[in-house]
Amino acid sequence: MSVWDRPEPPNRPVPLDRERIVAAAVALADEGGLDGVSLRKVAARLNAGPMRLYGYISTKQELFDLMVDEVYAEILPPEPPGDWREALRTVARRTRDAALRHEWLADLLGGRPALGPNALAVGEATLAALAGLTDIDTALRAVETVNAYTTGAIRRETANLRAERATGLSKHDWQRASGPHLTRMLATGRYPALAKAVYDGADVDTGTSFETGLDWILDSVATKVAPPPA
Repeated sequence: MSVWDRPEPPNRPVPLDRERIVAAAVALADEGGLDGVSLRKVAARLNAGPMRLYGYISTKQELFDLMVDEVYAEILPPEPPGDWREALRTVARRTRDAALRHEWLADLLGGRPALGPNALAVGEATLAALAGLTDIDTALRAVETVNAYTTGAIRRETANLRAERATGLSKHDWQRASGPHLTRMLATGRYPALAKAVYDGADVDTGTSFETGLDWILDSVATKVAPPPA
């Protein structure tokens, strides 16, 4: 029986429920990442014995599943977007925003589908926006394509944020520190395409980069789901 189907035990002697457990776990993860989350630490934050938590959650993976679904509640659009493109764009943006608030989410995105009620609601909202425009297999591939782009972009952005903290160097600090080596390598003439990118390419922020890539992905999806011109 999954954690979604298993009933909660009576909340005594310490008032306890899955909602409070998940809120405490999310707070711990926001503070110190997933490595900072354990049933023992969650129990300590709730002033409960660690064994009490096993009545509500059997494994750490179940706790992570509940945490992810809690964040999916933030991703779910408050009202149905106007069309399929806006629906997929809205979910992608809200997923990125949620990952910036909860950096650990990047480590749990992808892989097997999340099956909590909020995650299912997000999946329903995106597929419903494509209903009637194309067959279900094409709709699924469209959603998968946008999700894959979103997850990849979030993980790259998260990796950069973590690198900044680990090294103490901002993006521009790192570029200045790496500049002499890169200049010497480009001066060999072996990397002309990279040299053009370094010297002539625009330096855009992560938000602009995300939005540009998302537009290109949605343009590509449109060629598969939009009806041909009459």
